[in-house]
Amino acid sequence: MNQTSLPFEYHESPNPVAGGGLLDRRLFLRQSLALGGMVFIGQDALGDEFDRPAWMLKPGLPFSNYGQPSPHEKEAIRWVSSNPAVPGNGVSWTPLHVLAGTVTPSGLHFERHHNGVPQIDPAQHRLLIHGLVNFPFFLSMDKLASYPMVSRFCFIECGGNSNTGWHDEPVQASAGNLHGLVSCSEWTGVPLSIILNEAGIQPKARWLIAEGADAAAMNVSIPMEKALDDAILAIYQNGEHIRPENGYPLRLLLPGWEGVTQVKWLRRLEATDQPAMTRNETSKYTELQPNGKARQFTFIMEAKSLITHPSPGHALQGPGLYQISGLAWSGRGKIKKVEISADGGISWAEAELQEPILSKSFTRFRIPWRWNGGKTVLKSRAFDESGYMQPEREKLILERGKNSYFHYNGQVAWSVDTEGRLSHVY
Repeated sequence: MNQTSLPFEYHESPNPVAGGGLLDRRLFLRQSLALGGMVFIGQDALGDEFDRPAWMLKPGLPFSNYGQPSPHEKEAIRWVSSNPAVPGNGVSWTPLHVLAGTVTPSGLHFERHHNGVPQIDPAQHRLLIHGLVNFPFFLSMDKLASYPMVSRFCFIECGGNSNTGWHDEPVQASAGNLHGLVSCSEWTGVPLSIILNEAGIQPKARWLIAEGADAAAMNVSIPMEKALDDAILAIYQNGEHIRPENGYPLRLLLPGWEGVTQVKWLRRLEATDQPAMTRNETSKYTELQPNGKARQFTFIMEAKSLITHPSPGHALQGPGLYQISGLAWSGRGKIKKVEISADGGISWAEAELQEPILSKSFTRFRIPWRWNGGKTVLKSRAFDESGYMQPEREKLILERGKNSYFHYNGQVAWSVDTEGRLSHVY
């Protein structure tokens, strides 16, 4: 990756609001700024400088049935890591460092598969509702699509996202390749509560066992309270049918909860009086604590933030005014505020949050920053509406030790050297 960031030109000297050159978060909204890379030319030279390029001298390409990215956008791809012996077992990361806004394109949504992506014929796919219910039944996709639907924006994050933060030394990679097991989409489907109420949940039913139609028969246990709250049987993602790698034709959506619970290719929901204690809630997705006990059923993804621009792989082109931008999210609700530090955490300033600020969804933050060309460290920390603050890495490790693999949400720090290069530091 060889991305560069040009400074803005600003001819006044606004007062910093925190150390390291952070400026008022609304500066860019109030002032007219110019890119430092702009070249001004005289009127007489306009003809020579603005001749028609080659693509204006012949007809363009014809219509296509489905749009594709420009071939020049080669960096906006998922980075894949899979098991050579079992290519269908692995992950792919969303390239957060090359994206803008808050919605992840469907084709760049992160992946975690245990035994490949099943190729399912939706005409043959059925959802079974059974167990401790009064009226067990099957639902075809056509029948399910006849129920009332809702849409909501929601992030999904793998419980193992950012797990390199537990390492003794900071891993050097792009922001997306370190923290990109999280994505945000608009999901559309049928509220699960409608289906469960129709089945007649028995009073002693406290859990749902959700199972996918992949070759691993991926299955996990879901508390009934969550199933009856905001769970969705998702059929659409970003306006189109969910793509195969994201669960086509049916995915269980549990807003704010770890990705392993949001079972793809959903085929079965069994109401039970206790959890199934499957592989992915016993030997996996549990976290050994310093006292020897293990955290289990840690469903909620806590508040987190990440500076994506600038970040490792980007290069600052000399001292000047830049915009720091990134993403924040929380499984407990809305992001209340994000603070940025440009001096390694000595001082902090509040960033501007981009509307709309939605519950359990990505929130984009921005703040102006005047870089003086010296060494510094950029950090962010998120606060959600529950009052929770994203912790320092040291505090997180003190509380949970270093034997964890899941649910890392410590503050992320990028070092800037005098050449404008960024790297991951603790």
